[in-house]
Amino acid sequence: MKVTLIVPALNEAGIVGEIVHRVPRDVVDEVIVVDNASTDATAAEARAAGARVVHEPRRGYGAACFAGLSALPPDVEVVAFLDADGSQRPEEIRLVLDPIRADLADLVLGARTVGAPHPWHAIMGTRLVARYVAWRWGVPVTDFGPLRAIRADLLRELELRDRAFGWPVEMVVKAAAQRARIREVPVSHAPRLAGESKVSGTFVGSLRAGYGFLRAALRAGKGDPPLPR
Repeated sequence: MKVTLIVPALNEAGIVGEIVHRVPRDVVDEVIVVDNASTDATAAEARAAGARVVHEPRRGYGAACFAGLSALPPDVEVVAFLDADGSQRPEEIRLVLDPIRADLADLVLGARTVGAPHPWHAIMGTRLVARYVAWRWGVPVTDFGPLRAIRADLLRELELRDRAFGWPVEMVVKAAAQRARIREVPVSHAPRLAGESKVSGTFVGSLRAGYGFLRAALRAGKGDPPLPR
């Protein structure tokens, strides 16, 4: 399968080059780093490491992901996502690709269950929204981590609209509404290796992200009945 990895990045010059270098190129054909209006050398470091750089001046996680999606080659079969802060291991991209390559899933989420814990305020909102989504749509979801992979044709069909924190949740909800096969696999988690957190580093940031998650779940699933369990 032809796989493209999209890496949203905002002021991650201190680590983005290393992240790109560590991507396993035997399973990933291309790395697209989306420079989300960084004020440092993020774009230059990513390009020097071998990534294709796309610029998105509008700040927002969803905006960056959408810019990467818009830049995909037409023959890509699977799209993977990974943050640029080093909190997830690029080597574990294999874990989220394997179920798709084996035709066992259409969307695979890396659940952050191994390694350093999140701050409590970063966990609470994510887990509550995940429980709601799992109950409402009958999908085995416990986390909305940034390491994930999805079939490119399915991703395009979802027509994701959220341009902020809710992008990962909207993806899951809309995929569930289409009866896509969704799986979770455990992945490692560690403190970020460089830069500053835009979400979980503060209580206010986590609160905003949690609200964005819930709003995205409610908006994306409006009108869709719960799946039978």
